[in-house]
Amino acid sequence: TTPYEREDVSKAKGDAFLFHMPKLIDPIGESKDDYEIFSHLARRLGIFSEFTQRRNSSEWLKHMYTDFCIENQALNITLPTWNELVESNWVELPIWNPPKEKIPFSDFRCDPVRFPLGTPSGLIEIFSSTIESFKYEDCPGHPVWKEPTEWLGKSEQGNLLHLVSPQPADKLHSQLESAIAEIPGNRPVTLKINPRDAACRSIKVGQIIRVFNSRGACLSQAEITNDVRQGVVSLPTGAWFEPDEFGMDIHGNPNVLTDDQGTSRLGQGSSAHTALVQVEIYNHKSS
Repeated sequence: TTPYEREDVSKAKGDAFLFHMPKLIDPIGESKDDYEIFSHLARRLGIFSEFTQRRNSSEWLKHMYTDFCIENQALNITLPTWNELVESNWVELPIWNPPKEKIPFSDFRCDPVRFPLGTPSGLIEIFSSTIESFKYEDCPGHPVWKEPTEWLGKSEQGNLLHLVSPQPADKLHSQLESAIAEIPGNRPVTLKINPRDAACRSIKVGQIIRVFNSRGACLSQAEITNDVRQGVVSLPTGAWFEPDEFGMDIHGNPNVLTDDQGTSRLGQGSSAHTALVQVEIYNHKSS
């Protein structure tokens, strides 16, 4: 992985730390890191030199870190050399707030002729003739309201709940899941449910519940809270998928519940936050 910067929220002053993340072990067997995988794919596509630019992963890390150092020199921030960073593994960087926040598109706002935007006209555009020319039914050339495939506004949704699947608070995606999942009582993942929705389903705090729809099912632990509105439940991402003998995930992975359909033919983004589910007390005998 590349060096990265993050804010340490535990520090009141907002100091930042730059980490170098060295590999702990060499790849096992025939496994490969992401860069090597894509380099092999690039070779098959005949663009190996263009993709790698004749650098291996270590050389890319050094190259990107050099650019990072140059950018910080302009801010009068002195960074350690690559070898010094590797040896120390981390360095603390100063964080400060400028006396005046930068106004978005300030140059354009002051002189739109001299500082045009990167649009065809150089101005703010709401309509795109390029996107319009694609003739996609689900993605016209201007902003419109497109009803989601699943949402609480559908009259036929019945007693279903709207599932959102935010990032977990204890990790990034599924990183470190193997360690977190081993903590007693940590799995299945906690699902937040409004007190009214829990009451009408006789769900109590900490109960193991089954979350399901026509696509799949998973287990979860009930957290009854007013942090989510009535009609909505929240199940974080990141739990590793492990189905039981009936195909139900036992750790609380929301991927078994969401629709594998892109947001549009053009965007193809994740539509994870528009899924309807049902929630009930888990009965092992009936599953």
